[in-house]
Amino acid sequence: MTLSDVRELVEYVTNAQGKTISVLVPLEVWEELLKSWQALTDELRQVDEAEPNEQILADLKDSLRQVKAGPTFPISELWAGIDV
Repeated sequence: MTLSDVRELVEYVTNAQGKTISVLVPLEVWEELLKSWQALTDELRQVDEAEPNEQILADLKDSLRQVKAGPTFPISELWAGIDV
């Protein structure tokens, strides 16, 4: 289910002044959103647990050293090989 699909299926509740105050989400859509959210949370947790804290800290320190030394890289080079 895409974000566009979700937007088409939800209903907005407004108060007497016309201000949106709530969103009604069909149960099927809600359950699908919860599954997607859980899958994303599980995936992020696996990534976090896969890399030791010492390595993360070493990478951050190395990045700070590089910033202080002054080398810069084009954004295209920084994103090379990263699947988003």
